[in-house]
Amino acid sequence: MSKVFQKPVKIRIRENSIRYRLSRSEVDAFAKEGHIENKTDFGFADFVYGIQVLDGIDSLAATYIGNKLTLFVPLTMQKEWTSTDKVGFDSIMNTGPGKTLSLLLEKDWACIDKSDEDQSDNFENPVSS
Repeated sequence: MSKVFQKPVKIRIRENSIRYRLSRSEVDAFAKEGHIENKTDFGFADFVYGIQVLDGIDSLAATYIGNKLTLFVPLTMQKEWTSTDKVGFDSIMNTGPGKTLSLLLEKDWACIDKSDEDQSDNFENPVSS
């Protein structure tokens, strides 16, 4: 079972682009567990989303099966991302003839504008220092 976070992994889906943003504690859990999963309860069904390490691949990949969106991260990428200051990775996944899906995984930085959102677990924004 994946750890459930009070402030779940952020995802942004726009057309053929998916962006995952993780806080410090989520990156730490991903480093230790190799996966993180959260869900949104729509009453009639849950939308489940998460990230998972997958050895044997060389770039980000994603699946959407049975109301579950999973971003797969190569093991070497997971180790580099969780143990360094590297902000993120991106990939373009082919989804069919002439079709692609843009994938982005990044650390969630604190906003520099005034936000009501609790950002205490976000990474320090380099612009604010």
